[in-house]
Amino acid sequence: MLITAGGARLDGVADDVAREVTDRMLRLREVESVAVPVYSPGDTALRVDVTLTGAELDGKKHVGALRAQTEEVQRAHPELLIEQTGGPSISSGVDELRGRDLARTELIALPVTFITLMFVFRSVAMALVPVLLAVSSIIAAIGLSMPASHLFPDNGVGTNIILLLGLAVGVDYTLFYLKRAREERARSGGVLGAQALVELAAATSGRAVVVSGLAVAASTATLYFADDVIFSSIATAAILVTLVAVISSLTALPALLAVLTRRAARKSAVTAPNHRDPANGGRFTRFLLGRIAMKPVAGLAIAVTAMLALTAPVLGLELTDMGRETHPRTIPAMQTFDRLNAAFPELKAMHQVVVAAEPDRANEVTDALHALARRAAADPALTGTSDLRTSADGRVSLLELPAPHHVSDRAAVESLERIRADYVPATIGALSDIDFAVTGEVARYADYPAHQKQKLPVIIAALLLATFVLTAAAFRSLVLGAIGVVLNLLSAGASLGLVTLVFQHTWAEDLLDFDSTGTIGSRVPLLLLVILFGLSMDYQIFVLSRIEEAVGKGLNTRQAVLEGVGGSAAVVTSAAFIMVTVFASFVPLHIMEMKQMGFALAAAVLLDAFVIRIVILPALLLILGDRTWWPVRPVGTTERFVPVKVG
Repeated sequence: MLITAGGARLDGVADDVAREVTDRMLRLREVESVAVPVYSPGDTALRVDVTLTGAELDGKKHVGALRAQTEEVQRAHPELLIEQTGGPSISSGVDELRGRDLARTELIALPVTFITLMFVFRSVAMALVPVLLAVSSIIAAIGLSMPASHLFPDNGVGTNIILLLGLAVGVDYTLFYLKRAREERARSGGVLGAQALVELAAATSGRAVVVSGLAVAASTATLYFADDVIFSSIATAAILVTLVAVISSLTALPALLAVLTRRAARKSAVTAPNHRDPANGGRFTRFLLGRIAMKPVAGLAIAVTAMLALTAPVLGLELTDMGRETHPRTIPAMQTFDRLNAAFPELKAMHQVVVAAEPDRANEVTDALHALARRAAADPALTGTSDLRTSADGRVSLLELPAPHHVSDRAAVESLERIRADYVPATIGALSDIDFAVTGEVARYADYPAHQKQKLPVIIAALLLATFVLTAAAFRSLVLGAIGVVLNLLSAGASLGLVTLVFQHTWAEDLLDFDSTGTIGSRVPLLLLVILFGLSMDYQIFVLSRIEEAVGKGLNTRQAVLEGVGGSAAVVTSAAFIMVTVFASFVPLHIMEMKQMGFALAAAVLLDAFVIRIVILPALLLILGDRTWWPVRPVGTTERFVPVKVG
């Protein structure tokens, strides 16, 4: 709690207000204790520290009760500024801002998605189907996430991920189905009945949807290796919404498609016959594929060089945990946070030395901690009064050392290094048979990115293995499995390079409305890799399935590549545009990591759909020829499918 008078020196009224605040807070069941009020140098601010009951994660639940009391005191004393801040207040404000931002993204993403689908299908009914199935998948996944949270803890980000991925994969899977049914109707001249069209769509795109869904689920499951509740929440949410979208695409969608197709056949409006061969693709795709077919080596070299050039900035990537000081100042608690730090700079960061020992050694531990505090007092980066506390049973002692620097400041990090490398070993470290550690805001800022870097190789290895195994198993080709790994790495590297280029520098600040911290959020690369590897499998499986079908019909690999890529280009482009819209709607958000993640995913999908799938993949397959299918060339691919019967 902070009491100020616009920079003026406080008088005795502030003491009365502090007593009133203390009395009000102590009456709340959410409050455990209230400390003695502390004046700032110059008596321009008065601080009242309030300790909440329960665990740290429960703090946000208690903020509302405290805020109500603060507002009442403020109304009674309009001559003063009485406000509250702190970890729970800031977290609550961030959640509220994130909620408002996400509501705006939905207002953008849904209309753009619907307009895009209208352009693709030229039918209101057909355009509504993907949106409705995506929304129903989101609702179902949110419902399932409630019981799932008892097995897999959710820190609150699960719903956001369900909204983000649910719209993307739900629309994608439905789009693959609907476009295939329309293509088959156009190819047959409109003579195929509703059931035959649905069976063809289920036998072709339905298989691709299942494999794609399993790929997304398997990719996001690797986040469990991060050993972090945030990533576990994301993994659970992504798996739930993806599997629900797959099930919807295999059950409700075929039935709905049959109804719409029968109606379209009667009205001749929705899926009117189109004698243009859908396998040829659009004009631009035909032109580009023609150039690639003539000079695949040159096309591959140019595209790969461009992707590697975009990847180059990753060499200068700086990862940090986004501290409180990076949050938007539109949050009232952050404005108070700035005023509090200006009046009490020693509160900017806190080192905490925790010691656990037997109760009979409490005096020995206390002496060692006092010795540590004396060493720290001589450190210019650790000014302020240290605080030593011991638990009632004498087993745990805590020494707090204030650091008048934000956690992202180099001085704060260096002071942590001195505490761990010099002060602790010379004092606490000299004692035997005790447990000790250094924690606090600065330690979290330094240790969390290090933890992510440590887990990153394990997760990348799991991702690469999952990509290879799923692709190789789906197409019975070790070569395609290796190609899938390489292409995913290319798109992930290029998009991460773009994020580094944009957000670690200042040139795009005005364009994207952010203040550069010179770093990238430590969670961004890991989330980007996992989500991108999963989603890029959508395009990869769909395109390769079309190529495999063509080979199974007797075409040589060259013809199959051109037909498969050309025939899938329209669907991939439409799906990519929708995904980019969903992800790009996160760029205007105020939370830095969400802004970076939205930009990274939008860039990755663009590169994956328009460079990887239309240039690099066909060029590579044209160069490899029949070696693409080693060790087993597809034979009669379409005959392996079992049509789904729809009533």
